[in-house]
Amino acid sequence: MAIKRFFSTCPKGLEHILAEELQSLGAENTKESVSIVWFEAELEVAYRACMWSRLANRVVLVLEASSAIESGEDVYEAAKKIDWLDHFGVDQSFAVEFVGRSDGVRHTHYGALRIKDAIVDTFRDRVGRRPDVCAEQPDVRVHTRLHKGVLSIGIDLSGGSLHRRAYRCGQGAAPLKENLAAAILLRADWPALAQQGYALLDPMCGSGTFLIEAAWMAADIAPGILRSGHGFDRWLGHVPVLWEKICTEAQQRREAGLAKGLPLIRGYDADQKVIRRAQQNISQAGLDGYLSVGCQELARLQRPANTEFGLVLSNPPYGERLGEKDTLLLLYEHLGLRLKEDFSGWKAAIFTGNQDLAKAMGLYSHKQYSLYNGAIASKLMLIDLYKKDSGKASPHNDKSRTQTADTQAVDVDTQAADTQVADARAADRSQPTELAAKPVELSGGAQMLANRLKKNIKLLGKWARKNNISCYRVYDADMPEYAVAVDRYGDWIQVSEYAPPKSVDPVSALKRFREVQQAVPVAFQVDADKVVYKQRRVQKGSAQYDKLDSAGHFFQVTEGDCRVLVNLQDYLDTGLFLDHRPLRLQLASMAKGKRFLNLFSYTSVASLHAAKGGASTTTSVDMSASYINWSKKNFALNGLSESNHHFIQADCLQWLKACNEQYDLIFLDPPSFSNSKRMEGVLDIQRDHEELINDSMRLLADGGQLIFSNNLRRFKLSDEIEQNYTVKDISKSTIDMDFKRNQSIHHCWLIEK
Repeated sequence: MAIKRFFSTCPKGLEHILAEELQSLGAENTKESVSIVWFEAELEVAYRACMWSRLANRVVLVLEASSAIESGEDVYEAAKKIDWLDHFGVDQSFAVEFVGRSDGVRHTHYGALRIKDAIVDTFRDRVGRRPDVCAEQPDVRVHTRLHKGVLSIGIDLSGGSLHRRAYRCGQGAAPLKENLAAAILLRADWPALAQQGYALLDPMCGSGTFLIEAAWMAADIAPGILRSGHGFDRWLGHVPVLWEKICTEAQQRREAGLAKGLPLIRGYDADQKVIRRAQQNISQAGLDGYLSVGCQELARLQRPANTEFGLVLSNPPYGERLGEKDTLLLLYEHLGLRLKEDFSGWKAAIFTGNQDLAKAMGLYSHKQYSLYNGAIASKLMLIDLYKKDSGKASPHNDKSRTQTADTQAVDVDTQAADTQVADARAADRSQPTELAAKPVELSGGAQMLANRLKKNIKLLGKWARKNNISCYRVYDADMPEYAVAVDRYGDWIQVSEYAPPKSVDPVSALKRFREVQQAVPVAFQVDADKVVYKQRRVQKGSAQYDKLDSAGHFFQVTEGDCRVLVNLQDYLDTGLFLDHRPLRLQLASMAKGKRFLNLFSYTSVASLHAAKGGASTTTSVDMSASYINWSKKNFALNGLSESNHHFIQADCLQWLKACNEQYDLIFLDPPSFSNSKRMEGVLDIQRDHEELINDSMRLLADGGQLIFSNNLRRFKLSDEIEQNYTVKDISKSTIDMDFKRNQSIHHCWLIEK
């Protein structure tokens, strides 16, 4: 059979491995250009490419290649050289696709029109009639490329892009094309790893493209085996016997490959709907029973049992689809953490269109490949996850992402009675480093306070270590003359000064504050720049949402099974109310399998505990966009997606009136008072709690539970609530050891229908 000239197109970046693949199928004299590989071969090789190429988009038989094409007339004349009657009849339909341009052919539509005119005129000249043009389902597709003055005209043998394998019944929000997925698997050396018995795991598998392509590679299944309607079917040059031979061989190889069995191939996704699509795709691909998928959050990612070696392959979102990039940074960080903690000895291949996100994983890639996901320049990073006991030093980059502050946040009260004292106080705070730089001789009052702090640190520190608690209150105005609350957040200390009454002399108050400044670093044995000072007062309106700074001083702490972002400097509140720690842990134990609603959710740490405790869904409602974004970051930090966990920015009072959903577990923790401009009306919890609880109970499913909490010290639950519902005061069980001195810090009830 005669040698013919062909070209095959592919996504940008795959040219070299496509050339290698074509050579393995029998192609000769391959030549690579951008998104295209030229080659010479017999027709059978082109047919094999249509069946077996995992990388190509199209395979085109070149009929004419003309140079020095400058105008539309040149395009017409080149097309007229071809005897079109050798390729299709006058009663058949055709379509023309034109790619490229020149100074004289500036629009692809114009180029296609000139090709069409030449074809039509050829038929009119020869048989007196012309064939019809059909853009959707033509009998023959004519593919034309104009590049640097060279016009190549040919018959598209593939008939539609070969990346469409015909197994995809449904897809997720941002599907990866099948041939790009195959290229990533080849670059990760998956065929060789599969032969060695490596497992493959995709923790964010979407509609299952990686899994199916990996299984087809491991089982020697042709990527074109399910396709029908090729471009050569009604082409007059088609040789059916050759194609039938290739189809028979592909079926035999498939049966033999599946008979040998496949390595463990498994995928997970947080979205149940996407998993159902993946299951449909797997079934359509003929792989039922050969690989598995399941609905699982990244938070629960772990090495499959009894697998020593494997490949974790993932295409995480990178800001072009799901979520915002600042949230995705934390998702990537969590992915890196899970890989380091539980996949030593494995390999990883991470494909992303955002290298800044990839750096957040803290993993060293020994090799990278530049690829394109559509128009997005992307990287494939290959990573060896070294065994901890192998004796080989891991090159992982474990640099902490924790940010530290150069200065301390100060809440300056614009209504301060004595501006001069306030200025002096701020100036005094601006130089804390000097206090820790050398031994400080404490005044009598400062020494007395330091002694009390040390006593509390010793007592509470032992309790905290025993219970794995990293954030807790150490001191809460134990000595009335030093009216501050001192909280530990990991390695950081926050000192919240209660605003003194007007009867207190401002100069005396300043003197005591300076003694606090002296005592705290000494008692905790920390540098003074690890201590943040704030002044607390009754909050009005949206004051609790006001920023003190905008530098983004976030760092991570742990609570129970959760990692939480806190910020001691940018906001008056830190993102984690310490007094509700026991209640959040109770919610985690109550939430398994339940629909959880968190009203006035703040940074949604209660929702986070419920999600980690196994809640089927969580919904967090808060009026502040800042806190909703913070909530999303907390969830991403823990590997939890927004598929089953929803965040709603809304006025809770109005949202409750409009909502018609049902929930099994509701946490209602409103502020004592709010007249924020973003609210309709004013919230007074003593006055309004009955209506608020009734509205919440309307959403409570039969057998469900509502936990109502507030921190108004003189709060009294209405008699009507106790008469209408089953109510249990659980306040004492929600007060931990660090708040025993202040048991009125909050009130809490368990309410049932």
